Amino acid sequence: MHEASLIQEVLEEAARQARAHGCTGIHLIRLRVGALSGAVPEALEFAFEALKAGTPAAAARLEIEAVPARARCRACGREFALEEPGLPCPSCAGGDTELVCGRALELARLVAG
Repeated sequence: MHEASLIQEVLEEAARQARAHGCTGIHLIRLRVGALSGAVPEALEFAFEALKAGTPAAAARLEIEAVPARARCRACGREFALEEPGLPCPSCAGGDTELVCGRALELARLVAG
């Protein structure tokens, strides 16, 4: 389960940021999880609960914001929801599209004290 290694990195980055601002505890971590990121939100939550003990985030809450995948057609310029990679543009049926969002997993918000 690669979600455990993702959460470990999130916990380490959150701790670095908290220390940099003189904080000793973390109360909230919000992640934005793209639909095409490959990360399963339920597995992220499970890993978070399992790995947060003994870290500055031991009492923290995890919030996950789902980010749908969106693409833009290079031919007609239309932006559209992308259910799966490789689908053509729903307006012009063109296949030359670019992913606009939905692949990233990012630390969106951190509340520390």
